[in-house]
Amino acid sequence: MTFLNAYWRNLLFINYEVDPKILEPYLPKGTELDFYNGKCYVSMVGFMFMDVKVLGIKLYNHINFEEVNLRFYVKHNNKRGVVFIQEIVPKPLITLVANSLYHEHYTTSNMDHVWKETHDSLFFEYRWQVNNKWQSIAATTEKEAVPILENSEEQFIMEHYFGYTGHKNKTFQYEVLHPSWLHYKVKDFNSAMDFEANYGTDFEHLKYAKPTSVILAKGAEVSIKNKLTVHK
Repeated sequence: MTFLNAYWRNLLFINYEVDPKILEPYLPKGTELDFYNGKCYVSMVGFMFMDVKVLGIKLYNHINFEEVNLRFYVKHNNKRGVVFIQEIVPKPLITLVANSLYHEHYTTSNMDHVWKETHDSLFFEYRWQVNNKWQSIAATTEKEAVPILENSEEQFIMEHYFGYTGHKNKTFQYEVLHPSWLHYKVKDFNSAMDFEANYGTDFEHLKYAKPTSVILAKGAEVSIKNKLTVHK
């Protein structure tokens, strides 16, 4: 059964290689880390939820909104998915529902975004507040969206189709359906954020780390299925 339908638009991924030992405490039981060419990744992701329907119903004032999250990549029985360290949205009801029903790690903050177009580029920025200080990630891209290449880092990052969460020794899985995304080639990016304030001391070092890649996916319609218990 489908829980949520939406359009995920203009997804900005800033990807970092990390020591796998940092992520092991965050692994839901029964999952294992997923690697690309021997590398373990976390990704900062900012994007827009648009035209949101929950159980087929549009909720007033909860149709379009920003999200920023930090995630990493796992496998469970050969199904490739993601685990979220934390997700930030501007809507308290979304936080309540996601944390209560899906055992995710949402928090609520003031947020906004900027999308701009010039004659030769596109600009995307996502902003949110932590401890009354504005944080941001942004990228400037080419204007033409292109397909992702087979077996590329972009494909690894963008094509994990399950989410996993852990709660009271149980592990839950939910499927996320969407077509393969086009992406805009990134010319430049900027990250102005406090990793420790956002995600704790385990991720403080990312403030000084150079991303392995920055990706801007055009996005598409998505469907999020109801959760299943896969480990207990």
